[in-house]
Amino acid sequence: MSAAAMSALIDPSALVGEGTTIGAGSVVAADVRIGRDCRIGCNVVIHPGTLVGDAVRIDDNTVIGKLPMRSVRSAVTRDVELAPARLEEACLVGACVVVYRGARIGRAVLLADLVTVREEVEIGDETIVGRGVAVENRVRIGSRCKIETNAYVTALSEIGRGCFIAPMATFTNDNFMGRSAERFRHFGGVRMKDGARVGANATVLPGVTIGEDGMVAAGSVVTRDVPPRKIVLGSPARVWKDVPEDQLLENQ
Repeated sequence: MSAAAMSALIDPSALVGEGTTIGAGSVVAADVRIGRDCRIGCNVVIHPGTLVGDAVRIDDNTVIGKLPMRSVRSAVTRDVELAPARLEEACLVGACVVVYRGARIGRAVLLADLVTVREEVEIGDETIVGRGVAVENRVRIGSRCKIETNAYVTALSEIGRGCFIAPMATFTNDNFMGRSAERFRHFGGVRMKDGARVGANATVLPGVTIGEDGMVAAGSVVTRDVPPRKIVLGSPARVWKDVPEDQLLENQ
């Protein structure tokens, strides 16, 4: 064991695979399972029960398996028993990332620096989540998606496979903006079907569905469903034209 690993705090019940290195000041809590050939940076905290696959890299100052906090005013966060956080093989996790308990991160996913992934989130294989992205609770993201820097994915959203979300795009789930008890009956995230794309600085309102291969132009405000294979733009966004054939997911 390296000198750095000796300075880490590793619970006796944790299992660490052959060839794995753990940096100075890291904490590996009870019943954690870490696979072979992983690289765990300095000052990483891995909370109880977390499962880490083979060949995973976790950079400095990251927290995996954090318990959620529920305010007395929380509208979406639930008091439920959460499964341990799970990172499948070959994931790359940047510095200062927070992954909550109850999140499941698929194979070869990249979580860039400063990403937050909340509880009850599933992220599919080979998806890229860019720097500073916030993925709120109870979100599903498919495989081979790309979510760019500082995008915001609101709670209760569903994102299909092969989707693209550009920098600073914002999803919303509360048309009442925190006012009146009526809002509790209408919470709903955004749904992106397979191959859908959202441009930079676009805002998508609660409950909107973006159809298969639908595309939202940069800066648009989307107030209604986007038909499959159509480009919408403007505020409010309206159908402009068809998505070019060579850009359809089936032709990639």
